[in-house]
Amino acid sequence: MIHGMRPLPRTGDPLPLDGITVVAVEQAVAAPFATRQLADLGARVIKVERVDGGDFARGYDTAARGLASHFVWCNRGKESLALDLKDPRGLAVVRRLVADADVFVQNLAHGAAARLGLDAATLCAAHPRLIAVDISGYGASGPYADKRAYDMLVQCEAGLVSVTGTPERPVKAGIPAADIAAGMYAFSGVLAALVRRGTTGRGGPVEVSMLEALAEWMGHPLHHAMHGGSAPARTGLGHAVIAPYDAYPTADGGRVLLSVQNDREWRRLAEQVLGRPELADDPAFATNPARVERRERTDELVAKALGLLDTDEALARLEAAGIACARLRDVTEVAEHPQLAARDRWREVESPVGPLRSLLPPITLPGGEEARMGAVPALGEHTGSLLRAAGMTDDEIAALRRDGVVA
Repeated sequence: MIHGMRPLPRTGDPLPLDGITVVAVEQAVAAPFATRQLADLGARVIKVERVDGGDFARGYDTAARGLASHFVWCNRGKESLALDLKDPRGLAVVRRLVADADVFVQNLAHGAAARLGLDAATLCAAHPRLIAVDISGYGASGPYADKRAYDMLVQCEAGLVSVTGTPERPVKAGIPAADIAAGMYAFSGVLAALVRRGTTGRGGPVEVSMLEALAEWMGHPLHHAMHGGSAPARTGLGHAVIAPYDAYPTADGGRVLLSVQNDREWRRLAEQVLGRPELADDPAFATNPARVERRERTDELVAKALGLLDTDEALARLEAAGIACARLRDVTEVAEHPQLAARDRWREVESPVGPLRSLLPPITLPGGEEARMGAVPALGEHTGSLLRAAGMTDDEIAALRRDGVVA
């Protein structure tokens, strides 16, 4: 066992999705991330993958001890069924599984699910209690319906890139924000549909598009532009209408981000951190509009003071003065974050290459079972057991393997 880890407890109230079965024809990030949340909360998730390599996210990299980091992140706790959906026998297996499922999720290319009869409308008509989720790039209709929708492209179409970066250069977010947004709305859509089914007895379709999900997340800059007449400026780590608000270098090579939200905080910063109490009443700096107008000079004053301190000392002084602040960490430092360690947020997840360190999901249900966090599956690891559970004999399964229909 990795140092600092502990096994998952199995006490208290059951996980809320115990007894729910999900079948997912999924790939990449958006749908797998949604169904992983369902698996963490207790659902059984059957992941249908291609026989020739499976979910293409398996091949993104080999950073997780030979496994792809995206795949490890999004696919724990699932059963992998590798089959050829283009073969009628493979498609029949999926339809048999869907007939007994509570939820079906797919994020195939536009039109592909409908051609297979696996679109939400078709499935829900045949199975009234089924909740069927279609995740797409741009939605099922409109001029962009057939357009390819990779995360970076949707970040551009949704305007996220236009407000991220420096004044000179827009940049995409460093995480797949469009995929994550769509995945989280698909996850919450399933939960809402399950609640509705509990009162009406009926399932129904759930539709989520990456563009619409990320456009919702653009709420502040979008409303600023629509109602204020202009989009917020790109300011890097700074803030368009607050100063000081940025990351400042410290004497030991670190960077500390601070945010002064009002003029009372500026007074405390000037007196207790900058060592310049006269700046609290100086008309050139005493109000936020004045500081924004003289942003360059304001930043120089803060940078000069913090540049004489090492990172820990700078943070201690800011905290003592009641100034909101943070250490600018890289991802390696996040993996060792003292707050995550103190709150016991790390666990082991089994995988084909052995145990891998993973974060507990952020939804905590005190008094109940801990999130399931099952193993990351090998491609086709559960094909045999799933086919046998569906009523197939060993001879029938062997014939499907021989013909390349399953793997």
